[in-house]
Amino acid sequence: MAPPLLTLKDIHLTFGGTPLLEGAELTAAPGDRICLVGRNGSGKSTLLKIAAGLVTPDRGERFAHPGASIRYLPQEADFNGFDTVRAYVEAGLGPTDDPYSAEYLIGELGLSGDDNPDQLSGGEARRAALARVLVSKPDVLLLDEPTNHLDLTAIEWLEKTLQASRSALLLISHDRRFLETLSRATVWLDRGKTRRLEQGFAAFEDWRDKVLEEEEIERHKLDRKIVREDQWMHGGVTGRRKRNVRRVRELRAMRQEVRDRRFVVGAARLDLAEGNISGKLVVETSNVSKGYDGREIVSDLNLRVMRGDRLGIVGPNGAGKTTLIKLLTGQLAPDSGTIRHGANLEIVALDQRRDELDPNWTVSDALTGGRGDQVVINGKARHVASYMKDFLFLPEQRLSPIRVLSGGERARLMLARALAKPSNVLVLDEPTNDLDLETLDLLQELLADYPGTLLLVSHDRDFLDRIVTSVLAPTGDGRWTEYAGGYSDMLAQRNGEDLKKAPKQEATTVARKASDDAPAGAPAAAKGKLSYKEKHALSILPDEIAKLEAEIKTLSAKLADAGLYTRDRSAFEKTNARLADAQQQLETAETQWLELEEKRAAIENAG
Repeated sequence: MAPPLLTLKDIHLTFGGTPLLEGAELTAAPGDRICLVGRNGSGKSTLLKIAAGLVTPDRGERFAHPGASIRYLPQEADFNGFDTVRAYVEAGLGPTDDPYSAEYLIGELGLSGDDNPDQLSGGEARRAALARVLVSKPDVLLLDEPTNHLDLTAIEWLEKTLQASRSALLLISHDRRFLETLSRATVWLDRGKTRRLEQGFAAFEDWRDKVLEEEEIERHKLDRKIVREDQWMHGGVTGRRKRNVRRVRELRAMRQEVRDRRFVVGAARLDLAEGNISGKLVVETSNVSKGYDGREIVSDLNLRVMRGDRLGIVGPNGAGKTTLIKLLTGQLAPDSGTIRHGANLEIVALDQRRDELDPNWTVSDALTGGRGDQVVINGKARHVASYMKDFLFLPEQRLSPIRVLSGGERARLMLARALAKPSNVLVLDEPTNDLDLETLDLLQELLADYPGTLLLVSHDRDFLDRIVTSVLAPTGDGRWTEYAGGYSDMLAQRNGEDLKKAPKQEATTVARKASDDAPAGAPAAAKGKLSYKEKHALSILPDEIAKLEAEIKTLSAKLADAGLYTRDRSAFEKTNARLADAQQQLETAETQWLELEEKRAAIENAG
């Protein structure tokens, strides 16, 4: 078995007098695909920073293999000192790396290498950061929420890229589908300690529930034992002094164990304030069109949303999802066509940007509007501290300013504000951002029971599949099509065609939108010659194909050994997984080479 590339052992760290990590451990070996999971605030990002060598623990050992290259993707990229995206990405290259790979990734991710990093949108900044950590093909990739700000197409591109990568992966993500696709092992960070499951995230939740159930049984056993020992103490400590001294000492140790016990943080308890029943029709559009600067965002839309519908809206960044929501909710008038709204609508919206939160407000002000200390839910008054507890806020956070809250805490606060308002139409724009997986599960359960109408914009495929009854997706030229079912059903109805209009069409400024006269989804204009990137690919693909064919032959021969599974099951599984990856890479490389050869031949014939 190959030696580990990165090891953390007995890691301890305390913040502000509160223990965050208490003996956490982590190991990444070649070929590992590990997801790090845990509650918001449990210390996942901090543990990843310790693994990257950016934070020094109070106690414990970090070992990185001397020859291993390690790259870390933080939640927020630091572009200081870089004038262009190209310079930022190239800074991730190692001494022996091919400089062309930076240009290749910049193009693949739909970026312009000449852009000023300070003017990038959130999605573009994320892509630039990904390009920088991927460019050197490191031995270990540490990824903290890599799908944040990415649209569905970019997420699926990243999935395929990481599946084909030979790097050991250690990743944190709230995207359940992303974790299930990529992980082969799960590390659970809970109350300062880590537990490892040698299975992917799909098996984690059943295992976690079993561990917590066993822990609760052990806790009850200890409590009962303490009660028995207390009764013995009160009965008098007599005879056999040595044995009695030992029992008193053991009782003292058991009481100390109870005092030191860190209990599981309770689950968030989400209640939704319900409004009056809306009319049967919620909104109906007839031949609606809307455009900006010569670009049509919505064209000839005919859509009917009825009471109780759960409509998911998906598409690449810049496709017009926010414009569409504003049209449907009456915040924006169409350029042409008509929009009819139903009767008695009470609309509550959750904005992904969280602009409505004043950083100087306290948590209490945000929930009560600065009026007293009561929150009214479904006509019943509750003390704000009690309502905060439902969303996992501590009583002492009531007077904390919003500016000191973490991203996850702000997300929960926005949910608390939105769910406290009576509604029969709920508009959620990226509600899953920064929420931990357990809170996501509770939100899904809440929305499943919501009697009103839901308009949901999300890049979370699993969330869409669980919640929505239909999906509205762009089909090019400003046209949108509604598909029955969830996201997976939409892909099936499109014959597996994904939303290929991203990431290269995200716009960051009005000026950039105006300069992009081609409609979303329009094919690229034919070029009179191969680009530098295409010529480079044509030159290196034959060698890559030959290497993959040789590797597949070697792996197949190894698997042909009938005794391998019995002798070394782990080696068998790794070999089998690598064979599947290599076969997929070979198919992709052959397809790419064939397409480029056909294009080269067509250009030569035309000349």
